[in-house]
Amino acid sequence: MSASTRRKKIQRKCKIRGYTLKVDALDEILSFVSRFEGPDEDEAIDLLLDQLEHESLKSSIIDKEPVRRVVSLLLEAEAAVEESTDAAGSGSALRVIDAFLVPKFRYDPIKKQFHEHTGSLPIHGEASAKSTLYRDRFLLLFQRLSRDQHFSKPAFNSELSHFGSCEISPIQSLVGQIGRRWVMGVISQLEDGHFYLEDLTASVEIDLSNAKITTGFFSENTIVVAEGEMLVEGIFQVLTCGFPPLEDREKSLKLLAGQDFFGGGSFTKEETVRMAEMEKQAVNDMFVILSDIWLDNEEAMGKLETVLNGFESVEVVPSLFVFMGNFCSRPCNISFNSYSSLRLQFGKLGQMIAAHPRLKEHSRFLFIPGPDDAGPSAAVLPRCALPKYLTEELQKYIPNVIFSSNPCRIKFYNQEIVFFRQDLLYRMRRSCLVPPSMEETDDLFQHLVATMTHQSHLCPLPLTVQPIIWNYDHCLYLYPTPNTIILGDRSEQKAFKYTGTTCFNTGSFSIDSTFVAYRPCSQEVELSAL
Repeated sequence: MSASTRRKKIQRKCKIRGYTLKVDALDEILSFVSRFEGPDEDEAIDLLLDQLEHESLKSSIIDKEPVRRVVSLLLEAEAAVEESTDAAGSGSALRVIDAFLVPKFRYDPIKKQFHEHTGSLPIHGEASAKSTLYRDRFLLLFQRLSRDQHFSKPAFNSELSHFGSCEISPIQSLVGQIGRRWVMGVISQLEDGHFYLEDLTASVEIDLSNAKITTGFFSENTIVVAEGEMLVEGIFQVLTCGFPPLEDREKSLKLLAGQDFFGGGSFTKEETVRMAEMEKQAVNDMFVILSDIWLDNEEAMGKLETVLNGFESVEVVPSLFVFMGNFCSRPCNISFNSYSSLRLQFGKLGQMIAAHPRLKEHSRFLFIPGPDDAGPSAAVLPRCALPKYLTEELQKYIPNVIFSSNPCRIKFYNQEIVFFRQDLLYRMRRSCLVPPSMEETDDLFQHLVATMTHQSHLCPLPLTVQPIIWNYDHCLYLYPTPNTIILGDRSEQKAFKYTGTTCFNTGSFSIDSTFVAYRPCSQEVELSAL
């Protein structure tokens, strides 16, 4: 573009905003804008004029000084972005996020927007924190449902609306109503043997005996959308029952307007594009994930050495090894008296890894505790990282080792990956109120994946079955839906791609000799076994 055309464009944009430029101010802007080409040029002009509005201008006639201040600020910001992106390319492409550091967002149904919780979150919450847990879960799914065209309120009371009959009614409004209604609520057992559906207005007893259900596990604590009608006895007869519909990940991210739900840091549009390009080039990056590594079992350690030997000899070694617990064949509970022995066994594992120089130098190692590993309140989620006492010996041999929580999150360039070590399938099946529907699929792992993604929660079990730290329930949210969910479950090794999310289960390494090699660049899952 010629200088005269560029000059006219700048003058036109300034005139639209009510500015008149002096000659030296125009030359200063021209000098800055000449660094850009094509659509970037327009963006640069608009950005500069946006920043000028923050300057304390004495009149609409702009001279050189305020323009020079804004230009220097923009150049400094650009240099900082390049520096941070270069750092991300060299060493920060992989960011591990501990569950206890995940930011907490709460939905305000009046303002219809999320706001971040500020201040500390105590581990031992007050009684109100328990009810808040359910309220926050409900509102998270309700705001998602309210955007679904099938359940949204029609703009006009016309007969042309196909979806008017699916409008969600508050449970409080069911009293005295006849005919079919759609409601949304949490399944609760307020009395022994009697199940209720609760929303923020009221609760109603439900009868699920004749309900047609969709794919998934329906247990207490799950949030459902149900169609039914009120009986004379005051019971809501459920005819159709399903989970709130999913929302596309990209749509969720767009609506959140840069709010960082995942905890991996938020990026500008330019940074995101650059990271996406770098991610496409990372074709050699591979994660190797193993669950149930029993350090006190000679056979298991022998198998682990075989795996390490195999990857030591490949052309490009894996960028990350993820070792998920349990790290002992016996539960580390009150009766467990072999902590000093377990500490030594972690040291032996460190020696084993150190004996593979290529892996030690080029791979990173992430340790995630299992449900029976040592630590405070072993039965409660989320679980903190393994105690330092046990891992000190291992760290002497492997300096680039990472110990994180369960669940744990990883940001790989732009991808969001969630790791969770829990025998979830067995526990979900045991907690079901009705047998899962086999119409769409008879694969129980697919039912599990559907339950987690539709509930936007890693573990939607009753708190009596799986206790959760009330103030940290948000650490188990799956919203926006991550790119990948990796489960360490003792059930059969499986992989399933559901509505754009890759989900797989590693199986038990010590019991079944199974593990998974995963390429995040292509989301390719290789189910492996010795």
